[in-house]
Amino acid sequence: MTLPRFYPVFDTVDWMARALPLGVKLVQLRIKERDSDALRLDIRAGLALARQHGAAMVVNDYWQLAIDEGADWLHLGQEDLDEADLPAIRRAGVRLGISTHDHAELERALALAPDYIALGPVYPTILKQMKWHQQGLERVAEWKRLLGDIPLCAIGGMSVERAAGAFAAGADIVAAVTDITLNPDPEARMRDWLAVCA
Repeated sequence: MTLPRFYPVFDTVDWMARALPLGVKLVQLRIKERDSDALRLDIRAGLALARQHGAAMVVNDYWQLAIDEGADWLHLGQEDLDEADLPAIRRAGVRLGISTHDHAELERALALAPDYIALGPVYPTILKQMKWHQQGLERVAEWKRLLGDIPLCAIGGMSVERAAGAFAAGADIVAAVTDITLNPDPEARMRDWLAVCA
């Protein structure tokens, strides 16, 4: 399975509406702090938008809503794995990406036969407080050796300028958040991303 190399992560459907017309083909909708009815509507709207543009949308965290709304992709963090009904996710045919930060988490993730594994933060990130310091490109290369054919996503402090190094180290996919959302011209930045990931 070959996934698109550019993987922006957004917290609103509005961001998706800006990205998908540019040619983005893989996007994650990661929404926090919303009530379940609003979440359901957002996921439904995001999935419709993604399908309209021939793109894949990954639902972050909300595995039951992902199943209910017919999502094709789900991303779970390690804490989310504790709560998720993995057999139900698999029965529904939902593809799964899993976050990892250390060897124990990688071992746990590999046992679940995921469709991709994310490693982060590769560089320092301002997105959220984490107990892990930057992993670095050496860890990206190590993870790729351990993963073999499973796609590896590099996330955390990623920028257009750092993308080539992540790919050279073995990443198959690079995820970006604030490099886009805090940029004064997000559309131009996403075009740059699409060019470097082509």
